[in-house]
Amino acid sequence: MTGPPARARRSDATRAAILRAARERFAADGYDRATIRAVAADAQIDPSMVMRYYGSKEGLFAAAAEFDLHLPDLAQVPAEQLGETLARHFLRRWEADGTLVALLRAASTNPGAAERMRGIFAGQLATAVARSGADPATAARRAGLVASQILGLALTRYVIRLPPVVELDPDELAEWVGPTIQRYLTQPFPPSQASAG
Repeated sequence: MTGPPARARRSDATRAAILRAARERFAADGYDRATIRAVAADAQIDPSMVMRYYGSKEGLFAAAAEFDLHLPDLAQVPAEQLGETLARHFLRRWEADGTLVALLRAASTNPGAAERMRGIFAGQLATAVARSGADPATAARRAGLVASQILGLALTRYVIRLPPVVELDPDELAEWVGPTIQRYLTQPFPPSQASAG
């Protein structure tokens, strides 16, 4: 049994090199300043190859911004630890992968990036919150509130780089932010608001 033809392997390797270079470039320069030419130079290929595979800068960004949050299974987390578990998880993700930071930067000025960020958080986080045991009628609203905290924290720590927030150790930050996320996940909504979700 033989593997894929050499041409297909080269094509896959080229795509992977382009995406790797694009993620690094978007993380370093942001969406507006990153260029197809710079990504191609980083990947050591001709810019026409980037266009061939991805069609446009927006198409390249959409592919580079495919992002799995790798959220923990909240059904397996003790109820009293949900907030801190999510806070620690997100801090680890932000610290380890510049792609999410690049996406956050771009989302503030680019509608396509904002839509991508909404899709990632609305889809993945809402699903995780629904599995945490939250009332299905309020799960989407709870996920939205959690996202507001997580994205606000990321904006101040990784984009604006507000010194007091940057100086905090990730574990210390998780201890501070965890109770707020916990409240969003577990505090009952007032009856008038629970039915509106």
